[in-house]
Amino acid sequence: MPDKLSSRRSVPAFVAVTIFFSPSVLVLADDVLDEIIVTADFRERSAAELPSSITVFDAEQIEQRAVQHFEELVFSVPNLNWSGDGHRARYFQIRGVGELEQYEGAPNPSVGFLIDDIDFSGIGTIATLFDVQQIEVLRGPQGSRYGANALAGLIYVQSAEPTDYWTGRVQFGGAEDKALSAGFAIGGPLSDSRDVTFRLSAHRHESDGFRDNPYLGRSDTNGREETGVRAKFRWDTGSDLQLNLTAMWSDVDDGYDAFAIDNSLTVLSDNPGRDAQQSLGSALKAVWTGDDRFELTSITTIASSDIDFSFDADWGNEQSWAPFRYDFISVNDRKRRTLSQEFRLASTGDGRLFFDSTDWLVGVYLLDLDDRLTTLNAGIYDDPISGFSDALDDRYSSRFEALNAALFAQLDIDVGLAGELGFGLRVERRTTDYTDSAGLQLGPSETMLGGEVSYSHAFDDGLVAFVSLSRGYKAGGFNLGPVPDGGREFLEESLWNVEAGLKTLWLDDALQLNGSVFYSRRRDQQVRTSVQLNPNDPASFIFYTANAAEGDTVGLEAEFRWLPSEAWELWSSIGILDAEFKSVADATSSLVGRDQAHAPNYTIAAGGAYQHHSGLFARLDASARDEFYFDVSHDQRSQRQEIVNARIGFAAESWTAQIWLRNVFDERYAVRGFYFGNEPPDFSNTLYVRQGDPRQLGVTFDMRF
Repeated sequence: MPDKLSSRRSVPAFVAVTIFFSPSVLVLADDVLDEIIVTADFRERSAAELPSSITVFDAEQIEQRAVQHFEELVFSVPNLNWSGDGHRARYFQIRGVGELEQYEGAPNPSVGFLIDDIDFSGIGTIATLFDVQQIEVLRGPQGSRYGANALAGLIYVQSAEPTDYWTGRVQFGGAEDKALSAGFAIGGPLSDSRDVTFRLSAHRHESDGFRDNPYLGRSDTNGREETGVRAKFRWDTGSDLQLNLTAMWSDVDDGYDAFAIDNSLTVLSDNPGRDAQQSLGSALKAVWTGDDRFELTSITTIASSDIDFSFDADWGNEQSWAPFRYDFISVNDRKRRTLSQEFRLASTGDGRLFFDSTDWLVGVYLLDLDDRLTTLNAGIYDDPISGFSDALDDRYSSRFEALNAALFAQLDIDVGLAGELGFGLRVERRTTDYTDSAGLQLGPSETMLGGEVSYSHAFDDGLVAFVSLSRGYKAGGFNLGPVPDGGREFLEESLWNVEAGLKTLWLDDALQLNGSVFYSRRRDQQVRTSVQLNPNDPASFIFYTANAAEGDTVGLEAEFRWLPSEAWELWSSIGILDAEFKSVADATSSLVGRDQAHAPNYTIAAGGAYQHHSGLFARLDASARDEFYFDVSHDQRSQRQEIVNARIGFAAESWTAQIWLRNVFDERYAVRGFYFGNEPPDFSNTLYVRQGDPRQLGVTFDMRF
């Protein structure tokens, strides 16, 4: 293997210049950056006080950088990637750690995904962005806060909160690809005393999905139909108790016809699939502050999701495969139900320990999960030349139940006037029960341990430095179907992470610069590979996971945001990542020294915005990422990507109108890749990629009142 540093492509110059040389033209700022409060942590506190790496998007940034879905923000976050195994992003990789797909078996995510405290880890298809107030991406293991679902980190989406004054908005949009969208939101007090407030929003988006299917004469086989409704209520009872109720309904009914035999945007399938998720969820958060020494928080959530995932497994039709008869489909129907309860007891001013130097927190967490899956893989292959013929009709169903129970605690100790020493610990017990139509019955249980130790120090000049040691964990599991002896179950995986960073706010709060370096070691790493059992059957893949490796990751992350004047904003971010397989089992020995999947060596983003006092504004955003391996089962890689987005518009006091252009230069880039045989009669292994969205021009009108 050639030297990795010498073979790596250079960082794109247009982004590198913005990142490293923008500070050289500093002038006195006339505006300031608002303090960012992190809500995903146990205690709400500013991002500068949190001793870990985090990216936070506020409502304004979300509206300026994206149009409809969270996947549009991924390339703005250092060392974050996503797998396009599905129409919308739901499988994420943070620092090279995260799933690429899930077709069968038990859900076991590495990246947590929460919307208003409701856990949608592994099923984040519904992460639409209308009326979203804040998104937080926490990188690195969240062992004490979120446990088994956050080995790599956490993505937390918070919708707009109720206010004690009347407010609302109406939004309309249209774009190429026959895209149309409309939404409204309204909120305010429900009583004269303003102790009961609410927020209600609804939004609908649809488009054709950027694919043409000439065989069916349609342009919407990969189309999007996405609807979301949210309601929030807050009640200050007047007796030291505040109740916050969230209810949400989301219906994402997208087509899934994304792969083409020639890797273009022209598809030939005769049985286009679906990637649909209908979710109903609710969360009740109660906070009692009736004692000067502590406060009690209770968070109860319940969610129900029906998920349909199907596709044309051969990607063709009778004309494209003639004279062969070659036609396969795969259909997956998943129903997931979750119920969770968390209680937290946290110290307040008079309850601090050890001579008023230590804040404390203790809690319990329960999660009950019920996941039911029905799968159909069916088709036929008939070769009139050789006379070979084969048919498939494989029907399968399973039920997976899991109960997670956790105890957790945290101490934050003042060290002098400017230092803080933090300790976190979480003990989690998971018991499971699995049955399927093949007669397999399993019930593994395990106890897992995670936590962190951190120290942060605030200097007088607006600089905060931190160092931390953390341990995250991911539950073990089991494989289905034929497996080698002793390979039915696999063990827990752990991740140790050492990190040091700086967070700054300078120039009278107009310049923000955050950076960190980290080293991670994955032990008993769960490696998931795929094998095609029958070369004539594209639906005959089996997926197999084993504790086959250990991995080392070294990286750097930095984010810069600067307001040089009232009219200008500049921002940039960079992630450098070297995520390698350190050692592997004999069966995967070729992976030693290779990068892990979906772990590009660099991710860079930069942009600038100008706002004239008349109301005219313009914005330019650029992102770039290095090539990356598509999977661990083969050595095929993506190409380097560079994507530019732009927008221009006018902002009045109560309304905004803008024209936006995404992927300005119509860059072709891959978000998922498979390497297998799919073309008769030879079925030679070929790289097939799913393309990201091409260039799109659109307009958005937003009125607030």
